[in-house]
Amino acid sequence: METSTMAASPILGAGAATRRPCDALILNARLRQSLVAVRSLGRRGFHVAAVDTEDRVPTFASRWCREALVFSASEGTEAYLVHLEEVLRSTDRPVVITSHDGTIALLRRHRARLDALAQVALAPEPALAIAVSKERTLAVARQLGIPIPRAVTIRGDADVSTALREIGLPAVLKPDESWVSSGRGTTGTWMGPRLATTADEARYVAAAMTGGGGTALFQQFLTGRREAVSFLLSKGVVHARFAQWARRTRPPLGGESIIRQSIAIPDDIGGFAESLVQAIGLDGYSEVEFRRDALGVPYLMEINPRLSASVEVAVRSGVDFPYLLYQWASGAALPKAAGYAQGRWMRHLGGDIMTTIETIGERGRPGVTSPFRALLDFGASFFTPMSYDYADHRDPRPALRASANFTRYALDRIVTRVRKSFA
Repeated sequence: METSTMAASPILGAGAATRRPCDALILNARLRQSLVAVRSLGRRGFHVAAVDTEDRVPTFASRWCREALVFSASEGTEAYLVHLEEVLRSTDRPVVITSHDGTIALLRRHRARLDALAQVALAPEPALAIAVSKERTLAVARQLGIPIPRAVTIRGDADVSTALREIGLPAVLKPDESWVSSGRGTTGTWMGPRLATTADEARYVAAAMTGGGGTALFQQFLTGRREAVSFLLSKGVVHARFAQWARRTRPPLGGESIIRQSIAIPDDIGGFAESLVQAIGLDGYSEVEFRRDALGVPYLMEINPRLSASVEVAVRSGVDFPYLLYQWASGAALPKAAGYAQGRWMRHLGGDIMTTIETIGERGRPGVTSPFRALLDFGASFFTPMSYDYADHRDPRPALRASANFTRYALDRIVTRVRKSFA
């Protein structure tokens, strides 16, 4: 495998003489789903290259990663786009797969230019514009009669006062789009859901989410089971379906799935999810998330129109979404996926360690289990037969690198805390 670093003045791909073979270019290689995509396509014989802004990511260690490219620019920035276009000009229109909200925002701003250089594996506008916006997604769901949480749209402090009266506390605040722009559209940051238990906390979180001119949702707090249904659509035809539930997430309130299990598609959310993606016209891959209340009633949370961090449980259960996504983006024939194995467990061990620590740190907060229960659940999970993210006996090096990275990260945090305690 070749590893290349692209500096501020990129030199790779500078002319036809340097054209490189590349069937698929996987961006944001440090993400778990990127490794799943590289393995899925690589073992089928595709020439796969991966991109990240760091050099020690597990995906680069995969036997199926034929080329590793390190961009010296942050995701979502125009400098990142310069590097990306330079690489694409040296290839013959590869399929580009991204799972990072900031990179998606960047590709959307320059979609016309990039479509001339690559086959971008994202739904077309305006379906994508609806899917990345929680407010617009919930508006479509409301028209379809799909249950949605009670919510107030927040644009400023006055709206927080209204939300406190109408929704109450505790409540969940979410940015309308997960990638929160700096206000100029060229930089930003990812921001997930935040729990607010006091009025002051709600105002502080709302200000952070709307400071760049964006909007946020102030929603009722739900603590039931989190379930998701994933699809691969092409021209409105469903070629694959899959469902899972998350036993634990990071952060504990809700985020990426840490321990999840494949399940039969529930009758209620299966119909809701399919009608929603069909109404939006959301071709390609999508994951539709629901949260149930104490009575078991499901409420729509959001749509992820990109490969999700939990997608490996689908692949190991028999639904190879990265391969189907590649076939769809390249215009190749798409088979309808057969059934899949139900009851398959997967665990992200590093994430589970961190979410257990965070759960202990948030003890006493609404919806957070006690420290004793968190430790008990963490230990008991070792006795449940399950597969682990990164671990594959045919491709062991990514797991070794992930372990080394986590150990380094944990030691850095310990050293930082010790220094602070003596400061």
